[in-house]
Amino acid sequence: MSDTQAFFAANLANWNERAALHATDTTGSYRIAKVLAGGSSLHAIEADEIGDVAGLDVVHLQCHIGLDTLSLKHLGARSVTGLDFSPTALAAARDFAARAGTQARFVEASIYDAPEALGERYDLAFVTWGAINWLPDIAAWARVVAAVLRPGGRLYLLEGHPMMNQCDLVEGRLVVTYDARTPEDRPLVFDEEETYTGDARKLTATRNYEWIHPVGVVVGALLAAGLRLDFLREHDRLAWQAFPGMVEAGEDLFALPPGVAGIPLALSIGATKPA
Repeated sequence: MSDTQAFFAANLANWNERAALHATDTTGSYRIAKVLAGGSSLHAIEADEIGDVAGLDVVHLQCHIGLDTLSLKHLGARSVTGLDFSPTALAAARDFAARAGTQARFVEASIYDAPEALGERYDLAFVTWGAINWLPDIAAWARVVAAVLRPGGRLYLLEGHPMMNQCDLVEGRLVVTYDARTPEDRPLVFDEEETYTGDARKLTATRNYEWIHPVGVVVGALLAAGLRLDFLREHDRLAWQAFPGMVEAGEDLFALPPGVAGIPLALSIGATKPA
């Protein structure tokens, strides 16, 4: 097994366990009841930025347990497809779709195998909140996005900001702890016994590997893949509490605590595949 395969195997074990917890979430973070009732789990940032999805064929890359996938259908998409590498996550996604009475397709595959696994092209590729930090090769990811889009199709990406991912909060000050760019063969290594929702149930597959990709590298990869940049925005809110003491800043969104010097917490990118 190569190092990259070992990294992915550890992350898969970790995410299978997280998916089981998230699918039975008791914290309210995933808005399960709202989606099952025909509503949307999208946060205010992505809901405001994605535009009208009515009549679009949408692919949700790294869809996890599929709640945002179903939400896009509830918001008017003609069809929705979710892709993820975790069978546990996709089993939950299919169960939620059945319980909501929502038509959706879910495909199990590595993101790097998405064009072949999906076998279709789409009007919108939707990628949000904790997706690309799990990927070592961002240029290959950008080529995947371009490959799954139809001419004129577009990408919506919303992520934790790479500057935020570099930092820890130490004694009330943000401290740069990690390099701006993580080498593919030397990922950041974490061991976390709890998932990010605040669920007290413990993980046993705690080891996970992540990569930080600077803004310029992400944008450059998308341009090199042939996409046209439509917008790039930075946000002072985040969908999880990345640092201790973060304060509520909208429904299920969080900002830095008072007195902490501000940095961008999230980044959104819109890009289009030329017709």
